[in-house]
Amino acid sequence: MGKLLKQSEFVKFIKDGDKLLVGGFGMSGTPLTLIDGIAASSLKNLTIVSNNLGEPGKGLGILLQENKLIKAIGSYFTTNRDAVQAWVDGELEIELIPQGTLAEAVRCGGAGIGGFYTKTAVGTKLAEGKEEKVIDGERFILEKAIKGDVSLIKAHIADHLGNLVYDHTGRNFNPVMATAGTIVIAEVDEIVENGVLLPSEIVTPHVYVDYIVKSNYVKKAGVFVESV
Repeated sequence: MGKLLKQSEFVKFIKDGDKLLVGGFGMSGTPLTLIDGIAASSLKNLTIVSNNLGEPGKGLGILLQENKLIKAIGSYFTTNRDAVQAWVDGELEIELIPQGTLAEAVRCGGAGIGGFYTKTAVGTKLAEGKEEKVIDGERFILEKAIKGDVSLIKAHIADHLGNLVYDHTGRNFNPVMATAGTIVIAEVDEIVENGVLLPSEIVTPHVYVDYIVKSNYVKKAGVFVESV
């Protein structure tokens, strides 16, 4: 089997209860086609690690509406009132992590580093239960690395090997998420022949990418809409 999969094929690499690392910042750089595939599947009890949970009925918000999620780990969930309400109702567990800490924790997961000490969140509720250490007279807390069962990322262009190029701010969390998943599935807008991409423009090398899925969405007036 090559790296290119149909939308209906990739979900077999995800199991109930998996932890999914999902790229995106708001709706930018979000793997909408992969999310649609999960929403249409029988998968359940998933944990999502992402900056946010999209918007009501959009992006990762679809998985919340379809009752696919049990936990969300990220930084900014108030863009989706459904996520906040699900937490209030006890239907969704939320673990808040400062944005820079989230990026570094995932980077450590991809680099084989167990964790790191940071001053961010020291003395707040986010630091409760975490190891604290004084370094050069300053307080730090230990943040453990984050790894996932499957990474779902969005890129602009891929070749058949799986080398990835991102679209401006759509890059955001995607490259770091691509390093920390046991299986990495990339949704892409365009697929080109091997050798077309310049080494200098490749951000995520093919060795990180297991599978590629062609996006069902196109950008119109700066917004991704489903192609017909």
